[in-house]
Amino acid sequence: MPDGIEVRVNGRPVRVAAGTSVTAAIALAGFTACRTSVSGEPRAPLCGMGICFECRASVDGEAHVRTCQVVCKPGMAIATDAD
Repeated sequence: MPDGIEVRVNGRPVRVAAGTSVTAAIALAGFTACRTSVSGEPRAPLCGMGICFECRASVDGEAHVRTCQVVCKPGMAIATDAD
């Protein structure tokens, strides 16, 4: 992907196409969940349009970002609390 950009998911570098959502970058990095529920269950994106809040993760230090609503930027640091 020569025109791709690099982001880091839980410290792991991943190259994605420009315009890729943070949710997709998390999946491309090999993680199946974005967060862990209060009861300890892994939670993954459900609606894909920012309504369900299941896709929340930290993006560039900002907690509880709905990752399905954010497009990756070069050098972005994404941190999940699952997997």
